[in-house]
Amino acid sequence: MKTLTLAHASFTARPALAATLFLALGLLGNTAAAQEGPQLNLQRVELTAGMHRIDAQVAATPEQRQIGLMHRKEMPQHEGMLFVFEQPAQQCFWMKNTLLPLTAAFVADDGTVVNLADMKPQTLDSHCSAKPVRYVLEMNQGWFAQKGLKAGAKLAGAPFRRQ
Repeated sequence: MKTLTLAHASFTARPALAATLFLALGLLGNTAAAQEGPQLNLQRVELTAGMHRIDAQVAATPEQRQIGLMHRKEMPQHEGMLFVFEQPAQQCFWMKNTLLPLTAAFVADDGTVVNLADMKPQTLDSHCSAKPVRYVLEMNQGWFAQKGLKAGAKLAGAPFRRQ
């Protein structure tokens, strides 16, 4: 028998039983990723980029961030998703199960766009922030370019107001 450690608990189990347990826990713990349809009922926040209005769904929990815009077949041009993290860090995104071509804006706490990344649908290519950020705004690919917005542009809205 082997002693296995899982999170903060230890126990002794036979290898076959341990494999079954880890598989079951993996399946149960990953129910958010197994969701079949898009998440459409998240809280929303209004953002602006100059004179342009953005209606952004807010993905604030780990589960909401994990699902993101997966399985979405369409999204209105003025809508997006704002990913909110607890701490500034280098944020990296990929497009597994995401059907729409998107652009990710990696955004500093004050609303400044640090960098932009165009992302192809249904790929595992990693797209990362150039420096630690707490916010990532995903919009339909081309939205930022059509509005003339680049790194250094400022977004405004409740998440970027000083506390």
